Amino acid sequence: MQDFKISLITVSFNAEGTIRRCIESVISQNFKAIEYIIIDGGSIDQTINIINQYKNNISIILSEPDKGIYDAMNKGIKLATGDVVGMLNADDFFADDKVLSTVADAFIQQNVEITYGDLDYVSLDDKIIRKWRSGKYLRSNFSWGWMPPHPTFYCKRNLFEKLGFYSLGYGTAADYELMLRFMFLNRIPAFYIKKVLVKMKVGGVSNKSFNSRVKGLKFDLKAMRNNGIIYPIITLILKPARKIIQYF
Repeated sequence: MQDFKISLITVSFNAEGTIRRCIESVISQNFKAIEYIIIDGGSIDQTINIINQYKNNISIILSEPDKGIYDAMNKGIKLATGDVVGMLNADDFFADDKVLSTVADAFIQQNVEITYGDLDYVSLDDKIIRKWRSGKYLRSNFSWGWMPPHPTFYCKRNLFEKLGFYSLGYGTAADYELMLRFMFLNRIPAFYIKKVLVKMKVGGVSNKSFNSRVKGLKFDLKAMRNNGIIYPIITLILKPARKIIQYF
């Protein structure tokens, strides 16, 4: 593990209320071979001031206008030099201080190119609202509306070079499309880490309103059709239906 490095990318924009906890959950990790990259979209609140308080623990800080969250992620990936790349958004935080060591162990011991785990959605007072338990990887599960939680998704950096970056043509489904492209279309096997890796505050970009959710479903359908899902309409119905059990 001595020569193994994880590039972790945090994308932020006007995140003064959550960025501190996000950063502190990264720098408290017991795995230290981290290249931590923060890509900010040109925040006009106190986000940059807070980030700069931790600049000695951050490898790269870039703040400039972008074309959205996935454009910012792509910027971070192109700057990354680690063996593996993962994302931790500004309103998310690691579940404990052993997350990245667990991820590193999985890549080294299982000799895989992709890993993912479990995620909890939490309220503003940190109560668990929804539990996303991914389960063991089966490629066929994508056809039944399954997907891993993107904040727990880690992959070898060279996969982006071989298979492409986040596509800005899929709106809020760009992360889903990338995972479909990597894991389903190109058949890259993945290893499931049976552990809650990330806690996410409720109220993500794709869930802001009914209209944004409808747009999200349209982008999901486009991603399915373009990545080989045989019956995309059925898969589209099953995908949101899977979320219901996460509340129990």
